[in-house]
Amino acid sequence: MGLFQNHMMAAAAVSDGAAYSLWTWGLNDDGQLGQGDTTDTSSPVQVGSLTDWSTIVGAQTAGTVIAVKTDSTLWTWGQNDYGQLGDGSTTNRSSPVQIGSLSTWASGSTHRWATAAIKTDGTLWTWGRALTGLLGDSNTSDRSSPIQIGSLTDWSEVTVSPRIMLALKTDGTIWSWGYGTRGALGHGNTTSLSSPTQIGSLTTWTNISAGGSHSLAMKGGAIWCWGYNTEGQLGQGNIISTSSPVQVGSLTDWSHPACGGNFTNAVKTDGTLWGWGSNGQGTVGDGTNNNRSSPVQVGSLTTWSKVSSENVKVSSLKTDGTIWSWGKNSDGGAGSGTATDSALSSPVQTGSESTWTDICRNGNGTGKGIQSV
Repeated sequence: MGLFQNHMMAAAAVSDGAAYSLWTWGLNDDGQLGQGDTTDTSSPVQVGSLTDWSTIVGAQTAGTVIAVKTDSTLWTWGQNDYGQLGDGSTTNRSSPVQIGSLSTWASGSTHRWATAAIKTDGTLWTWGRALTGLLGDSNTSDRSSPIQIGSLTDWSEVTVSPRIMLALKTDGTIWSWGYGTRGALGHGNTTSLSSPTQIGSLTTWTNISAGGSHSLAMKGGAIWCWGYNTEGQLGQGNIISTSSPVQVGSLTDWSHPACGGNFTNAVKTDGTLWGWGSNGQGTVGDGTNNNRSSPVQVGSLTTWSKVSSENVKVSSLKTDGTIWSWGKNSDGGAGSGTATDSALSSPVQTGSESTWTDICRNGNGTGKGIQSV
């Protein structure tokens, strides 16, 4: 099972098994919960009654959601002001709508302006707002339906942030395009690009993620970050920005990292959870609101398996199948049954179920999860 990357205040999750039900919680101002309405909820609610969902992703700073079903069809809902839902319109949708009739979609990513997805044949497709060349088709024309980027068939992973797109090929190379002013493209400069351009020459990259103004990737169990570092989100022990990849410490035991708005979270191979960067909303998860420019451990547990971060919220999956969330919670984005004005600076359990198998955070607070049935 895969996980799509993440202005919607909502989240979602998935569970393992022969069938998968989809659940959402949090802000619903653009219909991003997929319930056919715009009513917020502070506890997980199922999206329809179907149990054929496979992967899910939400926008990091907008109310847009895309998901793939087990039959490889692509579905979207939520905010659509720039055509980022891909259904040929700019109309918001509060219930899932299928994109075309093809059953060849594998994975994807979305954010407040644009969406990208990879098909089972390894081709790359984008749609939505083309600001600063964000769609990667060498122009700045918005698209409300998917367009293919180039003709290559070796794309394996794509992640979209509010300003850039970052993609991984099957040969282990990383490519980026979009807004380059903050150095998040990783090319050693601040030049914007309207088509995919390789970062360096290495062929050993894995696990890419893009945040509000910084990006990361892994190689050999090490995390490398680049871009803005005004809040310490690059994990270098300072607030010096860089436009080229720099390693976070010297350890090579990381397994699952994720960029948030101006912070980063990651799980290690020993099951411990770590965070660094902006912490005013408690997103580092260490029980404080102090920014951290180097990784700090969240608690002492060794049972964490995945983490998903967005603009001001974080959710993490444990090995026991429970979901835990923290950060801004005024819209009920933690899914704990309450909405509080004060931020949550430590993980709290989302719901009471222990059958979750995947999670995804959405930009302004929506959670999404898939659960086995």
